[in-house]
Parts: sequence; C-alpha cells; structure tokens
Amino acid sequence: MENLPPVKLGAAILFFFAAALIPRWFLEKRWVEKSPMSQSGRQMAMDLVLVLIFGLMGAIYAHVYLGFPRTSAILLYVGFSLAGFFIAVDMALHRERKVLTAALDANNYLPPKKFYSVTRKFALVAISSALLTTFVIYLVVLNDIDWLASAGQDAQSIAMAQESVGKDILFIMLIFMALAVNMIWSYSRNLKLLFENETNVLESVSKGDLTRRVPVATNDEFGVIAGHTNIMIQGLSHRQKLLGELALAEEVQQNLLPQAAPTVPGLDLAGTSRYSSQTGGDYFDFITLPDEKIGLLIADASGHGVGSALHMATARSIFRTLALREDRPAKIVTDMNRQLTQDTWETGRFMTFSYTVVDLDKRALTWVRAGHDPAFLYDPKTDAFEYLDGRGVALGLHPAWEYEEYGMEGFTPGKVLVIATDGIWESANAQEEMFGKKAMEKVIRQHAKNSASNIMEAILDEAQAFRAGQKMEDDMTIIVAKAV
Repeated sequence: MENLPPVKLGAAILFFFAAALIPRWFLEKRWVEKSPMSQSGRQMAMDLVLVLIFGLMGAIYAHVYLGFPRTSAILLYVGFSLAGFFIAVDMALHRERKVLTAALDANNYLPPKKFYSVTRKFALVAISSALLTTFVIYLVVLNDIDWLASAGQDAQSIAMAQESVGKDILFIMLIFMALAVNMIWSYSRNLKLLFENETNVLESVSKGDLTRRVPVATNDEFGVIAGHTNIMIQGLSHRQKLLGELALAEEVQQNLLPQAAPTVPGLDLAGTSRYSSQTGGDYFDFITLPDEKIGLLIADASGHGVGSALHMATARSIFRTLALREDRPAKIVTDMNRQLTQDTWETGRFMTFSYTVVDLDKRALTWVRAGHDPAFLYDPKTDAFEYLDGRGVALGLHPAWEYEEYGMEGFTPGKVLVIATDGIWESANAQEEMFGKKAMEKVIRQHAKNSASNIMEAILDEAQAFRAGQKMEDDMTIIVAKAV
C-alpha cells in the first residue's frame, strides 16, 4: 500500500463513482421523476444508496486487490459515505430547483396530500452532518494516536507529529466547511425561488389580479402555505364575483323602487329605502289609481340580504299583477297572501305589509294591515296622533287568512301620514338603547309644517344621529304623505 501510486488509487475511486452513474440515469427516469412532489427526497435516497453500495465495492476492491489494511479500507468507505451524503444532499437540492422552475408552468395549485416538515428534514440533515463529521474526526484522531505511539519520543519527532495531526484535522475541517457552505448556498437558492414564487403572486393579488396562483412544488410547509394561499385567492375571486353580482342585484332592486314620488294635486308625497347591506327586504311603492286615489304600500320581508330582496321582488310582482284587476284593498292583500304563501311556505319566510289608499276626493283613508306596525297620523291642529290599526297577520304565515279593510275620513290639509318599517324606531346606540316611536313622533311634531320630503329626511337624520356611529342593523323604509 505504501508503494501504491496516488494516480492508481484516484483512478480506482473515480471508477467506482463513475460506475454509480450507470444505474443512476436509469433510476432517475423510472423512479425519481415519476413522483413530482417527492422528487427531491427520492433523488437523495437514490444517490446516497448508490454511493454506499459502490463505495463498499470500492473499499472491498482496495482491501483485496490493492492491499489496503482493513482499517484503511474502512476509512476509505467512511470517506465514500461522507462524500456520498453531501453529494446526495446537493443533488436533492438541485432536483428541487428543477421542480420549482417546472412548477411555474404546471397546474398543481392545491395543498400537498402528504406532508413532510421542512424543519424535520433540515434537522435530520444537520444532525447527520454533525454525526458524520464527528465520526470521521474520531477515526482520524484514533489513527493519529496509533501513529504517535509508534513515533519517536524526541522533541523533533513530537513537534512533527503535532504538526501532522493538526494538518489532518484542519484539512478535514476545511473539507467539511466547504461542503457545508455549498449545501447552505444551494438551499438558499431554493428558498429564494420559493419566496419569489409566493411574493410575486401576492404582489399581483394586492394589485387586484386574482388570476395568478402560487405553484405547489414541495410537500413541506412551503407547499402547504402555497396551497392555502391559492385557496385564499380562489375565495377572494369568488367573493369578488359575489360582490359584483350583489352590486347588480342592488341596481336591479333600486330600479324596482320608485325613483321619485308622483305629483298628486292635494297631496305632498315622499318615500325612500335605506338598506343595511347592499340589498334588503324592505319595499315601498306608490300606485296611481282611478277616481283621484293613490295607493301607498310598504313591506318588510324577514331577514336581510339577497334572499329577502328576492322575496320582496316576488311580492311586488304579485301585488302589481293583482292591483291591475282588483280595486278592493282587502281582496288584493288576501289573494297576494295566498299566492305568496304557496311560494314561501316551506322556506319559513314571511313579510309584514301595509296598504293604504288615499281618496283625495273624499279626503278619506282606507287601509289593510298584514302584521305591519300601524301608520302614524298627526293632526297639527289638535297636536294629536292617531294610529291606523287593525287585524291582520304577516303575509306567508296563514294561506287562508281573510284580511279586512279599515277606513276613516277627515284627511284634511295639514295632516301628516307616516308609514315606516321598524328599522327606524329600533335603531340602537352603543348602550343598546332604541330610538323609539316617541322620539319619532317628536320629530314629526317638530317638522309637521315642512314638506313631506323634509319631514322624511328629519326622521332619518335623527335616527342616524341617535345611533352615533353604530352599524345600521336593519333596513329603514318610510313614506310620508302630507295633505295640502
């Protein structure tokens, strides 16, 4: 062994490393590349096993044919194993980079089905590196101790031995440091790719582009984060679509409401709806009738949002169809309830409803109540309020209910009729106190001399001021009719 030329030893080592490349190419195609999410792990396992197998063959060859002592052959195999470990790690990281680059053009955007923690993988590599390094240094030190025991005892021999041992350990440490730095640099390149993929997509999303997705290329924390980021983006895209549809629904619903109150001689009219969300279940309308009559209707469907808005639109369609062929308010509301109940019975939805007909010729009011709060009638001459009360359950609860008409005369100039939904007087402040009907009556009394529009705005402004910045919890709808 002492006379073995270094070139011959180097050639033998290179031969066995080169021999490992033959099955490596075949295994890469048939095994490693078959599993996109596990390619880096399979790459490392394959390279490590190949180096261990062919390293063992090289160590046996060196012992049998080159005359290496058993200890030297073992050290050679340990060197093979150590080099193979770092080569396998580096090749695995290189494979991961290829997967990350290819993932940009792939369509894998869901979280990985199997999860392997990157912290565990990193800890395993770090611990394995430390153990291998320690083991090699231990073997070198043992070998040097044996050599020192056989060396001379004079000062010059001891100094030469110390220098030799120091050089051996320094050389091994430098090799390990180089391998470790290369591994860290390679891993940092992979991290850069992973972060760039994530941040580029998130930057696009922050600018409103919800078509981008983060490629899922690993089965560790980065893959999980990328997958759930894609789920989040998909949810945002769906929400954006819903918001667009809600905006369209809001536009359609607003078009179903009167754009302006009709001009009616002898009557000053105003009406509006303010929704707590983009769409709501409140509804009001003005119906021009023959013989100097006008119908005022207001409704409050249960719930909020799109479902209530559709319920309201259905009720509006039924009412307008019935009003074209029937002039008796009670009959209209009774038939409307029957049809609406058939459509909504299984849903549990209902709607309070109030229909008032103003006869300007007779200065009379006729009304039908379907579970709705009574309208306010204020007479400024007597400073008194009356309430348009009467029996009647909400629409959609009892299909066979027969509604009744109620009436009164004396709707003389100056009197103010206010029909509204409970979202106004049930407006609450931070202390959960309600605005209340008494406060609403106070506003009507204070502004009774003003126009119907001014009275309406004053009521809504006072309710909003009472909330003092609190969220609007319910829709608010109001009709004000002032006799002039």
